[in-house]
Amino acid sequence: MALATGVCYRWGMLVYKILRDSEWRELQRAGELAGAPIDLADGFVHLSTGAQVVETAARHFAGVADLQLVAFDAERLGDALRWEPSRGGALFPHLYRALRLDEAAWSQPLPLDGERHRFPPLDEQ
Repeated sequence: MALATGVCYRWGMLVYKILRDSEWRELQRAGELAGAPIDLADGFVHLSTGAQVVETAARHFAGVADLQLVAFDAERLGDALRWEPSRGGALFPHLYRALRLDEAAWSQPLPLDGERHRFPPLDEQ
């Protein structure tokens, strides 16, 4: 099943968003979140696959404490989810609407372990 022209995924594929504590609390309070400042500036919510999210954390959240990893089922995000080239031409999931709390599959704190974040087991598709 395709989410965008030429991009296929498997049923139940998870995509991930790393949120700062304040963003996570706002998502919980309001039930939706337009995104982090970079998302607002770019006009879409930056997401990552399981194979991409560790590098995303290292590049954009190095040394940042109090993060939350939120997983979303790609299918539930609907047509607003588009796969577009980003780092090195790799296709990244971009959401062209607000994140909705009721669409989150799960969330978990993303603790620092030295300089890197400690991730739970991920769907690495």
